[in-house]
Amino acid sequence: MNKVIKKEIEFAGKKLILETGELAVRANMSVKASYGDTVVLVTAVAGEANPDTDFFPLTVNYEEKLYASGTIKNSRFIKREGRSTDDAIIAQRAIDHAIRPLFPSDYMDEVQVVATVLSLEKDSDPEFLSMIAVSAALQASDIPWEGPMSTARIGMSDGRYILNPSIDFVHDTSDLNMIVSFVGKEKKFLAVESSSKILPEEKIIGAIDFARDNVDPLISMIDEFSSEINPLKQKYTYTSKALGKEIITDVSEIAEKKIYEILNKTLEKNEAKELTEKLIEEITTKLEGKYKKDDMIRAFDEIEKKAIRKLTLEEGKRLDGRGVKDVRTISAKVGVLPRTHGSGLFIRGTTQALTVATLGSPSLELLIQDMYGERNKRFIHYYSFPPYSTGEVGKIGAPRGREIGHGMIAEKALRPVIPSQEEFPYMILLNSEILSSNGSSSMASTCGSTLALMDAGVPIKEMIAGVAMGLIVSDDSFTKYEILTDLSGEEDKGGFLDFKMTGSRNGVTAIQCDMKVKGIPMEVLYKVIKQSQEGRLFILDEMEKVIKKPKDNVSQYAPKMIRLKIDKDKIGIIIGSGGKTIKEIQDTTDSEIFIEEDGTVVISSESESNAKKAYDIVYGLSRDLEVGDIYEGTVKDLLNFGALVEILPGRVGLLHVSEIANTYVNNVKDYVKPGDKVKVKIIALGEEGKISLSKKQLESPEVIDRKTKR
Repeated sequence: MNKVIKKEIEFAGKKLILETGELAVRANMSVKASYGDTVVLVTAVAGEANPDTDFFPLTVNYEEKLYASGTIKNSRFIKREGRSTDDAIIAQRAIDHAIRPLFPSDYMDEVQVVATVLSLEKDSDPEFLSMIAVSAALQASDIPWEGPMSTARIGMSDGRYILNPSIDFVHDTSDLNMIVSFVGKEKKFLAVESSSKILPEEKIIGAIDFARDNVDPLISMIDEFSSEINPLKQKYTYTSKALGKEIITDVSEIAEKKIYEILNKTLEKNEAKELTEKLIEEITTKLEGKYKKDDMIRAFDEIEKKAIRKLTLEEGKRLDGRGVKDVRTISAKVGVLPRTHGSGLFIRGTTQALTVATLGSPSLELLIQDMYGERNKRFIHYYSFPPYSTGEVGKIGAPRGREIGHGMIAEKALRPVIPSQEEFPYMILLNSEILSSNGSSSMASTCGSTLALMDAGVPIKEMIAGVAMGLIVSDDSFTKYEILTDLSGEEDKGGFLDFKMTGSRNGVTAIQCDMKVKGIPMEVLYKVIKQSQEGRLFILDEMEKVIKKPKDNVSQYAPKMIRLKIDKDKIGIIIGSGGKTIKEIQDTTDSEIFIEEDGTVVISSESESNAKKAYDIVYGLSRDLEVGDIYEGTVKDLLNFGALVEILPGRVGLLHVSEIANTYVNNVKDYVKPGDKVKVKIIALGEEGKISLSKKQLESPEVIDRKTKR
C-alpha cells in the first residue's frame, strides 16, 4: 500500500489540505485537495511522444460534477453530464495558461492534467483549489516542470480587497473577480483571468499586488508537500525535440537573409505569406532527403521568430512599420445589415469583426444548470472563428475552447455596461463573426460588439474597447525588452506574451493573458497595463467618430417591450386556472407575457399596438377594481335575471336585468346576446370577487362618463 502524505495549512480563514497516496495511484501523480468542504482530485499523466509531433500536446480538463453539490441533471431523459459548461472551459483555460509556460521548451511528450470536483461548498472556491492542486501534482511528479505556481482569487467591496471570497459574493456583490497566478519564490507574474466593474488601472494593479503579497504560505506548502514526495526533485529523462545545430545552420544559409528581406518590406499579410511559402518550398527542395520536411519547416519558423525579435529589439522595427505604441489603422461601421436588430463592423488592419445584436423576450433567457444550481442568463456573447478568416480550409462546427474563451472575454468586457432588466427588459444576444484575422480578433470582437449594441438601441452605460499587448524579450533576465501595442498575428508567433485588456475611458472591465516565458517581472507588467490603457483610449476615440451614443429606439424589426410591476398576490389572476387567462391574453393580442416571482411583468410583441393592448389587459386585471370604473365588456352568457359580462379576461360581472336599460326589460335576449360588446359601469363590488354592472347608467344623461384609471 502506498504511503499517504498529507499537508495542511490555514489560508484565508479556511483549512487547505493536500494529500496523495490513496486515490488514482496509477497516474504519474494524483493529489486530493480540500478547502473547507470543497474537494477536488487532480491527476497528471505523461504519455510517450509522438515522433511526428512538433508541438507540446498538453491537455487540461476541469470536470464539474453535479453530484459534488448533491444535484441531479434536470433533463427528463438524460441524467449524465454532457459537454463541459462554458465556465468550466474558462477554468481549464486558466489552468492551462498558468502551467504551460513552465514546461521545458523542447519537451513534447503528451501530458494530460485532469481536475475533478468531487465535493462542493459554495463558500470554498473549487477553481482556486484546482490551481493549487495542479501545481502541487506537477511539482511533486516526475513530469518535467519548473514550478511551483501559486494562485489566488481576489474580490473587492467598498474599495477593500478580499482574499478568496465565496462564489456567491463574487457573482452577486464583488466589484472584481480576479484569479491570478505567479511562479517561483520570486513570484513573477504568470497568468490572470479577471472581470471588473470599470475599475481604474491602479485598482487592478493593487489587486495583483495584494494577491502576490498573500501567496507565500501556498508556495511553502507546495514546496514542502512535493519535497516529501520527491525529495530529490527527480524528473524522468525525455527525448528532446529541439532541432540540431546542423539543420538550423543549413536552413539559415538558405533562408536567413531572405527572411530579413521579407520582414523589412512591411508587406500585407497575403503578400508576405506568398513569399514565405516560396522560400519554404526552396528550402525543402534543396534539402530534400537530408532532413524531414516537418523539421525543415520547424527550423524555418525558429529562424523567423529570431528575426522578428532581432528586428524589434535591435532595430526598433515592427513588421508593418508601426512604432511600438501604434495601433493599426481602424475603420468601423454600424447598421451594416438591413434586417438585424443591430450590427457593427470593426476593422483594425486586416482583422475584421462583424457583430450582430439580437433582442428578445426575457422568456428566451438561457437556463444554465451546473454545480452551483440553476440560473438565468439574459446577456450572452458568442464568438465564431471560421477557417476562411485566416485564409485556410478547415472544419466548421461546434465551438472549440479557444472560441469559447475569446467569446467569454468579450462578454465579461461588456457585462458591466449592460443595462439592468428594469432599465431595458430585453434578452440580449451578440454573435461576433471573425471575417478576417491577423491577431487580436477577440479585442476586435469586443469593439464590434460595442458598436452593435449601440446600433441596436441598447442603452449601454459606456463604450467599451480592447487591445492586445505583446512582449519581445532578449532572455529570461529581461535585460532588453519591448512592449508592443495592438499585437499582430506574426508578432504573437514571434513574441512571448498576449495580454488582452478591455475597458471604458474610466477603467478596466476584463483581462485575459497567456505567455511563453516563465513569468515576467512585476515592473514589466505595470508598464504593459499602462501602455494598454493608452491604446484603448486611442481606439475609443476612433470608435466615437462612427457613433457616440446608443440609438434612441430599438430597430423596427426588434420586438417591442413594455414592463410593469404588479402585486405578487395578483400573479395568479394574470395566469388563471391552468394558465388559461395568460394564454388567452397572448392569443388575442399576439404577444408574449413573461412574469417573474416578484411581480415584474414584461410584455413582448412584434407590434407596439399589440403590446399596448396586452398591457392594458394585464394592468386592468392586476389593479383593484373600483366602483365607477367603465369597461367595454363582452357578453358571455344570458340568465333569466340578467347577463354575464366579461370586462377583463377572467373577470366577469353580472349585468342585472334592472340595469340593462332605462325602460322595463321583459326579456334579456331582446337587448343583448352572447358575443355582444357592451359598455358597462361597475356599480358595486361584493364578497368573493362579485361584480355588479350597469349599462343603463351610462345611457342616462345625468351620468358623467369617467375613464378607467391608468
